[in-house]
Amino acid sequence: MGPVPAVLLRLEKVAKRYSVDGRALAALEDVTLEVRRGEFVSVIGPSGCGKSTLLNIVAGLISDYEGRAEINGERVSGPHPAIAVVFQEESTFEWRSALRNVSFGLEMQGVPRSAWEPRAREVLRLVGLEDFADTHPSQLSGGMRQRVAIARSLVLKPDLLLMDEPFGALDEQTRMLLGEELLRIQMELGQTILFVTHNIQEAVHLSDRVAVMSARPGRIKQVFEVNLPRPRSADIIASHQFGELVGAIWASLRGEAVTTARREHELSTT
Repeated sequence: MGPVPAVLLRLEKVAKRYSVDGRALAALEDVTLEVRRGEFVSVIGPSGCGKSTLLNIVAGLISDYEGRAEINGERVSGPHPAIAVVFQEESTFEWRSALRNVSFGLEMQGVPRSAWEPRAREVLRLVGLEDFADTHPSQLSGGMRQRVAIARSLVLKPDLLLMDEPFGALDEQTRMLLGEELLRIQMELGQTILFVTHNIQEAVHLSDRVAVMSARPGRIKQVFEVNLPRPRSADIIASHQFGELVGAIWASLRGEAVTTARREHELSTT
């Protein structure tokens, strides 16, 4: 058996077009990016630039795209066992306890309880919810429910964890606390994460690299290396280097946001 390749996810000239009122609309164009094993990469861009479309292609939820998306050297053409997804929307099952929410995927795979229960309990411990195993989502805070959703993905031991604005519906303090928890978990597991966000500070705080996308059709405009020391806490936000990175990313993103705002204004006045 040969060495494990360093690049886990490879995107080459990925493009996606939709038909809208009989016209072709390009959502993505010529997206090229590599994500290495154990890396945390954030994707940021203006609204409507195709960030979620790109994530859905990698997740195997969109198969009719151009170019090539590869996981472990294999083209992604549908849901893949090496990939798990955490969405922004509430996704816990109200009728199942936290433990049974986390075990859901394993149960669907036919894993017996004797095997899934210790695994699910260990992942609940990892996300700090071991004392809430028998609690139902209605009794948990929004942040705790999102921890359950993250645990439900991690229990499957994915090579790649995709996260589509997972903290977008939470208040700022909860976002920062969950960001710190996510960093701790990522370091403990060596988990590879591709993370979509609108929040520049969040992207810099969490990531090894930040990819800035252009206005639609979305392309990778620029990739920033985040050479901040690890482990990281929220204290890093006050550092000069952090502020410089946030400023540089905003400078790259600002023109794309202006373009998007101008397009939206033109549409609203026609």
